[in-house]
Amino acid sequence: MSRAGRISGAGPQAEPVMSPEPSDSAGAAGGVAGAAAAARAEGLVKIYGSGQTAVTALRNIDVSFPRGHFTAIMGPSGSGKSTLMHCLAGLDTVTSGRVYVGDVDLSKLSDKQLTQLRRDRVGFVFQQFNLLPTLTAAENITLPLSIAGRKPDQEWLRAVVDAVGLASRLGHRPAELSGGQQQRVACARALVTRPEIVFADEPTGNLDSRSGAEVLAFLQRSVREFDQTVVMVTHDPTAASFSDEVVFLADGQLVDSIPNPTAESVLERMKHLDDLQQEASAAGGASPEAPQPQPRQSPDEWHEAGQEQDHGSAGRV
Repeated sequence: MSRAGRISGAGPQAEPVMSPEPSDSAGAAGGVAGAAAAARAEGLVKIYGSGQTAVTALRNIDVSFPRGHFTAIMGPSGSGKSTLMHCLAGLDTVTSGRVYVGDVDLSKLSDKQLTQLRRDRVGFVFQQFNLLPTLTAAENITLPLSIAGRKPDQEWLRAVVDAVGLASRLGHRPAELSGGQQQRVACARALVTRPEIVFADEPTGNLDSRSGAEVLAFLQRSVREFDQTVVMVTHDPTAASFSDEVVFLADGQLVDSIPNPTAESVLERMKHLDDLQQEASAAGGASPEAPQPQPRQSPDEWHEAGQEQDHGSAGRV
């Protein structure tokens, strides 16, 4: 069984977030106990619209992401990979099922508590760097702490800044930094609060290969040296090869995973996603709201679509 989940069927000012009663199915996905998971989903369904216009983006997803692990989520355009990440991170609501960050059931949180959880326990890295142009690199890095009214741990801040190699650029504003440097600022900002989990949505999508490799190496190092947990959505097999494991989605279903991936093994597995999706549908049954699967891209078309996305908008899938 995959550690990250093969197919199976706060800050001082924060309000207390109550832990839910342990779920009978906690840890069922991937054989990872609930206590060991930084985030997990149980029976997750996400449907947009209703009636004849309903689109099922995620179908009964059961998955968990172990602490201290770097997991990549891959799939063709429209497979639901970014929708899954957004639901796991509390950026989008679920239609049914449950999502946990640590032992906290996100469905039981108020809007205020959810905001505090995202601020204090979750880090984010997006394709668009989302830096404030009027702030220096240092101010952008510590922005989540400033918003929370907390002072940075100077030793930890130095460790993060040194890890991203930006000590000499802290006084520069985003317009004075390269794209790769801006994304490394965003990575440092994601880690400065010592989050339980970092979600990265196409973090190298707007970068050249060298800058992208630097960002991926930092994310990998944050897991191995700082014991962080990273979940990354990507279309790029080379980016996925930096992870400890790749999980694959097709038509809103988890269909496969690869531990210790290489770019070559990822490309080879991509060729067989159609067969794997059909097997998963036959085993689990199609959701009544689900639309008919559309003809899927070949691996080459998939990768080309991602490259077009890199040079266009930050489009979510």
